Amino acid sequence: MKKLIVFSLVALMAISSVFAGGSKEAAADDGTTTLTFAVWDYTQNAYLSKAIAAFEAANPDIKIEVQDSPAADYITKLNTQLNGGSDVDLFLIKEADKTKTFYDRGQLANLTPYVEASDIDMSAYNGTDANFTFDGSLYAMPLRTDQYVLFYNKDLFDAAGVAYPDNDMTWAEFEELAGQLTQGEGATKKYGAYFHSWNACVQNWGVQDGKHSIMSGNYEFFKPYYEMVLRMQEAGTAMSFAQIQASGLSYTDVFSQGLVAMLPMGSWLIQTMASRTISGETSINWGVAVIPHADDVPNGYTVGATTPICINNASSDKDAAWKFVEFISGPEGAQIMAENGQVPALVGEGYLEAYAAAPGMPEGVMEGLYATHISPDRPAMDKVTQIDQMLLAEHQLILLGEETVDEGIANMNRNYAEIMAE
Repeated sequence: MKKLIVFSLVALMAISSVFAGGSKEAAADDGTTTLTFAVWDYTQNAYLSKAIAAFEAANPDIKIEVQDSPAADYITKLNTQLNGGSDVDLFLIKEADKTKTFYDRGQLANLTPYVEASDIDMSAYNGTDANFTFDGSLYAMPLRTDQYVLFYNKDLFDAAGVAYPDNDMTWAEFEELAGQLTQGEGATKKYGAYFHSWNACVQNWGVQDGKHSIMSGNYEFFKPYYEMVLRMQEAGTAMSFAQIQASGLSYTDVFSQGLVAMLPMGSWLIQTMASRTISGETSINWGVAVIPHADDVPNGYTVGATTPICINNASSDKDAAWKFVEFISGPEGAQIMAENGQVPALVGEGYLEAYAAAPGMPEGVMEGLYATHISPDRPAMDKVTQIDQMLLAEHQLILLGEETVDEGIANMNRNYAEIMAE
């Protein structure tokens, strides 16, 4: 009797393990490979479900099992799983500058052999792959990107009798234009320009050239842009840093309420503005232009952040995982992304045409997204988070007038050296 009971328990445990073990074991019986794909806020990103459906239709022997997490918990959960030997095959990295951490832990599969075997031209990703290349090999594939563009309020341009910004404007021309667009006083004042409180909204113009980054260590290249913003604050043509902090308004509110004529901001705001236009939350007539550039920086050079997709180095199904990576980051996936309000990392006019055709988009948005090079706002390098926080602290002191530009830059240089020496 005891033997019978033990045998029954073992049998039950075996049956339970088949069901509890998930789809990987079950899939092996019918020849289907099931890949676990870790993402965040899945239901809010329609392009993911549509891309997965299209991929599975084209590859019936591979199934994608989505593992969804809230955005706030995603990185913590992903770290725990990967460090614990989870069976996650594919995952997105929410903050691209964290990619180096996953690489250092040996958790990213080397994609260079796959890229070469598939004969993929990586130049079609506008340089965004550089942020995911370590020791000469690619460890994450650029998927979707957000780049800085110039938002502008056509109503305020019309009221001032000024021509809309073109797609090849210098920062000097931007500063002059802001003076022409500033109108009124006090609570009803309309500012020519708005630089949000992030350090990126000044320092990005220094790294726009593709030669510098926030990890450069000598920050003299920030100086012209801090001087420009301070001049504009002093002239009253740009809302001051102190006023931005005191107002409690977000940059989205400032722009959608018609308080500023020009706003340099990330392309993620396009979809938000389109949604507000459709819902009636805003009634302004708005447009998008290419971000201004310095005299010695080519037009089309901008700054942005790219979301990468990675293959877990511990995955036992890397070849199948690569098929999905190649699909979703390639032409088919790019088209699906564009049709669902996301800018793909893969360059192509057809994708931008699909993006521009989405509801609520303003005329000229496709031309405004023109880019020939996208520098990362935060490169995937060691200690980048500490450096970024240090630069933010000095940024605030400069714009509040508590340090001169030269003092702030000297402190940045010294603090950088100290952090990197730790």
